[in-house]
Amino acid sequence: MTTSRVTIKEVAARAGVSKGAVSLAFNHKPGLSEATRDRIFRAARELGWAPNPTARTLAGSRVDVVGLAVCRPARLLGLEPFYMDFVSGVESVLIERNCSLLLRLVRNVEEEVGLQEAWWRGRQIGGSILVDFRADDPRVAAVERLGMPVVAVGHPSLTGTLTSVWTDDATAVTEAVRYLAALGHRRIARVGGAAALGHTAMRTAAFDEAARTLELAGAWQVTTDYSGEAGARATRSLLTAAPPDRPTAIVYDNDIMAVAGLSVAAEMGLGVPHDVSLLAWDDSQLCRLTRPTLSAMSHDVHGFGAEAARTLFGVITGEGPGSHPVPTPVLTPRGSTAPPGV
Repeated sequence: MTTSRVTIKEVAARAGVSKGAVSLAFNHKPGLSEATRDRIFRAARELGWAPNPTARTLAGSRVDVVGLAVCRPARLLGLEPFYMDFVSGVESVLIERNCSLLLRLVRNVEEEVGLQEAWWRGRQIGGSILVDFRADDPRVAAVERLGMPVVAVGHPSLTGTLTSVWTDDATAVTEAVRYLAALGHRRIARVGGAAALGHTAMRTAAFDEAARTLELAGAWQVTTDYSGEAGARATRSLLTAAPPDRPTAIVYDNDIMAVAGLSVAAEMGLGVPHDVSLLAWDDSQLCRLTRPTLSAMSHDVHGFGAEAARTLFGVITGEGPGSHPVPTPVLTPRGSTAPPGV
């Protein structure tokens, strides 16, 4: 038994408008009040209706350009391996489809909301990849109101009804802390990222829970802006205390901060891993170029970006897999971790 597809006529009837008004709303043309547009989009969501992608292409909507806005300072973005790998993964899929990436740096999430709306209403993009979600993120309601195809890179608890792809950060953090505890470390610290980010909050909660479960003698967490400078300051602050009041192992939320932490340990005359073990995140090439090489939570960031792009095209065509996780980061031990004093 087959179920008939919802039609534009049914959406129009539910919203109390004409079929032409529905077309105007979804093609982002003038002639409707914002209240009428919102009513039409709400009716479409309730009925599970979306305009035919092919028809939209014929009407002039751009599907050969994908948007990506990142809230990071330009200098930091150029240094951070995560986003370079992520963008290269996105581009690997866009190349196959003869599409382009429209990348923009923004200062805050409110600026991004305006940018995404301008892109969509101006027919500059066929859809967007949204990253760095926060609790009660305003982008969720904004793109729903616009009827804009997006893929959200973030845990479903942060992304609402949006199609999302994510990593299980809580499980990865727990594995990292358990590994260090199994080596004999009882005083463990974490140098985290920006406190406002949803995945930072999840890692923070998972670290606290693991520390309680393992009954660690000491557990510290410091938030930063992901930069090497902030990572160095946090490491220096953690290691200035005299034993036994300083950590014997530190987990970092990215590779840049872990490399900075390694330099600070050397500057303070501490041996890695003899005096302090260091564990990085994402496992970029940086982790394999240091001495000692950095143990890391390995993550195929390039593959993550590619999967985000593929999922977005699935949203645009209506043939995608829907929300789904990507493989959880896994532990890769190297020379920077060992039992205390070894």
